[in-house]
Amino acid sequence: MANYVLSCCSTADLSHEHFTSRDIAYVCFHYTMDGVERPDDLGRSMSFDDFYAAMVAGADTKTSQVSAGEYMDHFEKFLKEGKDILHLTLSSGISGSHTSAKMAAQMLSEKYPDRKIIVVDSLAASSGFGLLMDKLADLRDEGMGIDELAKWAEDNRLNLHHWFFSSDLTFYIKGGRVSKTAGAIGGLLGICPLLNMDNLGRLIPREKIRPKKRVINRIAEMMKLHANDLTNYSGKCYISHSACFEDARAVADLVEAAFPNLNGKVVINNIGTTIGSHTGPGTVALFFWGDTRID
Repeated sequence: MANYVLSCCSTADLSHEHFTSRDIAYVCFHYTMDGVERPDDLGRSMSFDDFYAAMVAGADTKTSQVSAGEYMDHFEKFLKEGKDILHLTLSSGISGSHTSAKMAAQMLSEKYPDRKIIVVDSLAASSGFGLLMDKLADLRDEGMGIDELAKWAEDNRLNLHHWFFSSDLTFYIKGGRVSKTAGAIGGLLGICPLLNMDNLGRLIPREKIRPKKRVINRIAEMMKLHANDLTNYSGKCYISHSACFEDARAVADLVEAAFPNLNGKVVINNIGTTIGSHTGPGTVALFFWGDTRID
């Protein structure tokens, strides 16, 4: 067993059971729904169905990242056990959590000078972040030390692809990510924007596609174009979705048919309450290992 703790944020959007089975610790982001603060605890205190139904019904949601103090509390329980820590944060391109985690690590390093606290910016989000954590758990279990593992994460994080589409622009408009005019036109025409994550960990619109069936096919084509070894890809593939399982399943079926050497079936997860507060229902995201993200 490794003498260090592998840790991340709840925004890696895997299940509690998955994190537990892989011995990955996590710290929860927060969201506020109609003025009540709740933890982004992977659907344990509020089911994803109830969360997205509340959003559709008009509930007001806001999110907050993990504070430096909360990171300190999370880290210190492991430091007290004599463990070093490798923690990966949600992408700095969409959150300031990396800065808070680094601040916490610096303050605790003065109190625990004999311990290592390494914080790495994942440049990833949702179950793409989760796919990165799962790979790091594999390497840890194979005997990789904390310093080598941190370097591996930094050297390989841009080979993790994130492709997203949304069939409902309501909450993109509400959050100001899409203008009301563009959103109204897109809704009338049935446009589903296709986005990916760039080399700075930001979500970037790439194409406007209609109807939904075409964007489902297009997102699978992106994996054919970018995956390691193309259709001979033999790694894992994760999908996450926000209250649109049938669309996620349709993408998974295309991937499983096109990539016969996948490492297991496509794993379908829920988009958690932090990221889901911004996307709303109707978003599907596809994650796999591939060529390097350069822009």
